[in-house]
Amino acid sequence: MNATQEQLKVKLQQAMGVAFGQEYAEADPILVTTNNPKFGDYQSNVSLSLAKKLGQQPRAVATAIVDKLDVSGLCEAPEIAGPGFINLRLKTEYLEAQLNAIQTDPRLGVPLAKNPKREIVDFSAPNIAKEMHVGHLRSTIIGDSIARILEFKGHDVLRLNHVGDWGTQFGMLIVYLREMYPDALTTANALDIGDLVEFYKKAKKRFDEDENFKETARLEVVKLQSGAEDTLHAWKLLCEQSRREFQVIYNLLDITITERGESFYNPLLSGVAEDLAKLGLLVEDQGAKVVFLEGFTNKEGEPLPLIVQKSDGGYNYATTDLAAICYRTQKDEAKRIVYVTDSGQANHFAGVFQVARRAGWIPDDVEMVHVPFGLVLGEDGKKFKTRSGDTVRLRDLLDEAVTRTRADLEARLQEDGREETEEFKANVSQVVGISAVKYADLSQNRTTDYKFSFDRMLSLKGNTAPYMLYSYARVKSIGRKGNIDFANLGADVKIMLREEAEFTLAKHILQLGEVIATVEQELLPNRLCEYLYDLSQKFNQFFENCPVLQSEEPVRTSRLALSDLTARTLKLGLSLLGIQVLERM
Repeated sequence: MNATQEQLKVKLQQAMGVAFGQEYAEADPILVTTNNPKFGDYQSNVSLSLAKKLGQQPRAVATAIVDKLDVSGLCEAPEIAGPGFINLRLKTEYLEAQLNAIQTDPRLGVPLAKNPKREIVDFSAPNIAKEMHVGHLRSTIIGDSIARILEFKGHDVLRLNHVGDWGTQFGMLIVYLREMYPDALTTANALDIGDLVEFYKKAKKRFDEDENFKETARLEVVKLQSGAEDTLHAWKLLCEQSRREFQVIYNLLDITITERGESFYNPLLSGVAEDLAKLGLLVEDQGAKVVFLEGFTNKEGEPLPLIVQKSDGGYNYATTDLAAICYRTQKDEAKRIVYVTDSGQANHFAGVFQVARRAGWIPDDVEMVHVPFGLVLGEDGKKFKTRSGDTVRLRDLLDEAVTRTRADLEARLQEDGREETEEFKANVSQVVGISAVKYADLSQNRTTDYKFSFDRMLSLKGNTAPYMLYSYARVKSIGRKGNIDFANLGADVKIMLREEAEFTLAKHILQLGEVIATVEQELLPNRLCEYLYDLSQKFNQFFENCPVLQSEEPVRTSRLALSDLTARTLKLGLSLLGIQVLERM
């Protein structure tokens, strides 16, 4: 709810209290923004819900509320429509005052959170010795955007990368490399990530087929867990090799993240099992130590177990996640912990959260949130893969986006007869290509699968990053054409609203804070994408219908200021999605 809506809500509640008694002063006035300007800007439906309680007709209830309603500083005279809707239309001078107030504010009027919290966003989470693939795309991009929005609202955000850097895979990989390529375990940079992935596949095949190899690999894991110097050195080299490749991707995507892998929590795992046993939650089942979950059953109707310690004594993902919850609530003192993973892990997290709560490891004031997302599909509607059926490497996908953008740009420049420097072409291709991939993902409701299409995401039309970036660049082109320095228009410039397109654009700009507050709570970045797309459309309608440079003063300067405010809103909104803007395209 934005500041204006909050004020109107309070005014309506005061009116209800005076009209019907103090018990109604805290009733929800059911105040919503209208979709159709002919009904004003806001509409209250409270009369319809109160009518039965009061034993009156809805229009009579609405009339009684309006008689006591003082919104003269914000709105025109309220109107009663239909069966009893109360329509409120903001005054022109109020809108102008709001716009002029945010002109000099770098936050564009978006308030900081009233109660900022320590929040953890757990996202990306690739595995060591494996390449980041398209499956990591959604977690990385969605998690980064959520973190940016929470940071902008003033929360103390810890961005964590729960990397898969521990477990059986290291035993089998170290044993295989020691036999086939020993230099890789003693020399830094002996292998690139592609080689490492191939060796991992071969080691896994040996592990699955050769009992002696499997046993040797398990013994190597024991050596790693006990801190054997040569095994530990080999493990560190393999981790560093993968980290370097991950960082290339994070740099391309402009992602900042702190690694705290599975190995970090390894010393805490035995304590987790011991504590659960002391609490009477841990039971033995078929040799494994488990906690039976409440409300989760198998096909036979029996309770499902959450395995804490396997029959061979080893621990698993659930144990690590439980240890992480203890650490994050007790040491990091987080008040909300957000896990950004695919929707297939919903039951896993539901189980882990339940056990942690039953163990008393999650305080009442701590919120645990699983932020699920769907699959990335090919245009055929099937899981997105290469032609040979392999998983698409994330690096290849990003490189192709930049290459395709470059080809589109070259064609457009040739068609327009424009000459540009190599630096300009390289920068535009990089920014647009990466932005297109990010925006295509973020503009979807994350809970659904989405079809990956380069043609669609790179289009200058529709709800795409290029369309947003073009709208921003369009404002900047007005400045260049008119030799306008937007930064020095002057603090005394007043925005005046006269035309319908100006009103529509202005009202939309003023909804930014409300949209960001919604995303802060719901963790759905597509809400911000929808807002920015609507903003771009409304600006383009304004641009078509309201001449800017050709207008007489003071309308000319007012429209320049409104255009600049649009560009700044776009730039701020896109930055919260992790997207840069371009002054020229």
